[in-house]
Amino acid sequence: MEQQSKICFDSDKYISLQSKEIRKRLKQFDNKLYMEFGGKLFDDLHAARVLPGFDPNVQIKLLDNFKDECEIIFVISAKDIEKNKIRADFGITYDMEVLRLMDKLRKHGLYVSAVVITLFDGQQSAINFKSKLENLGEKVYLHYYTKGYPENVDVIVSDEGYGKNPYVETSRPLVAITAPGPGSGKLATCLSQLYHEYKHGVKAGYAKFEKFPVYNLPLNHPINIAYEAATADLKDENKIDSFHLNAYGITAVSYNRDLEAFPVVSTILKKITNKEVYKSPTDMGINTIKDCIFDDTLASFSAKQEVIRRYLRARVDIKKNNTSKDVVQRILFLLNQLNITIYDRKCVKPAENELLTSKQPSMAIELQNGDIIVGSQTNFLTAPANAILNSLKHLSNFNPSQEILSSDVLEQIKHLKHEILHSDNDILTLKETLVALCLSAAKNNTIKQAYQMLPALQGCNAHSTHILRANNEETIRNLGINLTCGDKFSIGSLFDM
Repeated sequence: MEQQSKICFDSDKYISLQSKEIRKRLKQFDNKLYMEFGGKLFDDLHAARVLPGFDPNVQIKLLDNFKDECEIIFVISAKDIEKNKIRADFGITYDMEVLRLMDKLRKHGLYVSAVVITLFDGQQSAINFKSKLENLGEKVYLHYYTKGYPENVDVIVSDEGYGKNPYVETSRPLVAITAPGPGSGKLATCLSQLYHEYKHGVKAGYAKFEKFPVYNLPLNHPINIAYEAATADLKDENKIDSFHLNAYGITAVSYNRDLEAFPVVSTILKKITNKEVYKSPTDMGINTIKDCIFDDTLASFSAKQEVIRRYLRARVDIKKNNTSKDVVQRILFLLNQLNITIYDRKCVKPAENELLTSKQPSMAIELQNGDIIVGSQTNFLTAPANAILNSLKHLSNFNPSQEILSSDVLEQIKHLKHEILHSDNDILTLKETLVALCLSAAKNNTIKQAYQMLPALQGCNAHSTHILRANNEETIRNLGINLTCGDKFSIGSLFDM
């Protein structure tokens, strides 16, 4: 797989097209639309990796077009709060992610009106989170398991079903329903709101802001397969939208959960509105991604890279007890379907070769120009620290044989950690290494030139032969480096993973 260019997606065009489609959908209803936002409002790193050029915060820029017409409701499942579900990209729990996102949205001048805790069944952790939010001045609503769902529509669309949920008061035409992750209850919240709106005489509508799978790309396009890899833990499977094909004679791609739910969702919508709202799951979505891809070769290449990344991540998650073996097997099946292996990720083999040479945990970084830089663990530095320092030296034409950080500086920090702070691990973390580099750069122009190359690492791929400690992984993530790891623990790293 050879990369052809740097970007393949036009984010500005995407904002324009999606905005136009949302306005069209608003006009179809009583100027009141509940829109379920799939994926992530901020930091959609999956989309950015699969579609180079995709702004990971593009949805926020789009919502800026509706700033005075839109309000945002966060949905989080009480079950996810109870089990401390983690957002893998940032390593924080879903409840903390809600708080983080609310802060970020408000800094952008967007109106967050409420939080809905779904699937509430008396969970104490959910009660505590509700109390915390209310103490912060937030409006919080508890929604329950929907009685009769999915078989008994008459009960679902009644005061015993959706009517049992309190009505979330809204004041603006466009209501964006979002969540910290999948399975949070966005759809149920939208339908519950529709039930209440119609009882109040407001003929509101429902739609989905869709990204993946891309309905008008082929079923087995790498972009759509990458979506399957990303949701392997949910057992998502892309399928032809048979409802769309039967209604219009047009082939469109959807996925199993939407297809399975559609007959019930369609019946519920008809029961609430007294008319047929949509003929297919594809009809419900607003998705202009295909129209904004201008280099399908790069998009396909990047999507394949994402499937490899997901597979390597799943193998690590097995060791951390964060996933099941069937998830690994599912993604391996997708790798085979695409006829690729982990070695199609260019940084994997060099990292393994460095391990064979050094006999120490190693890392390889693929720079933007395709150069591969390696580094292995030493008495002072972790493999990520060494690999990144070597990359900075390479990018700044620093003398490869010259130390970028003096032994004296490293020895002093090691002494501090071991003798004074009594740390169990006196090897410098990546963050500590970068702080030492920053301080050294203040007194040395040559080192400063190397330090100033740090932004050039953003978007680079890296592979570690061993599972990294959480602090090193977080720093790599903050640098914007796309990391994968082998599935071996380093000696002495089990306790603080």
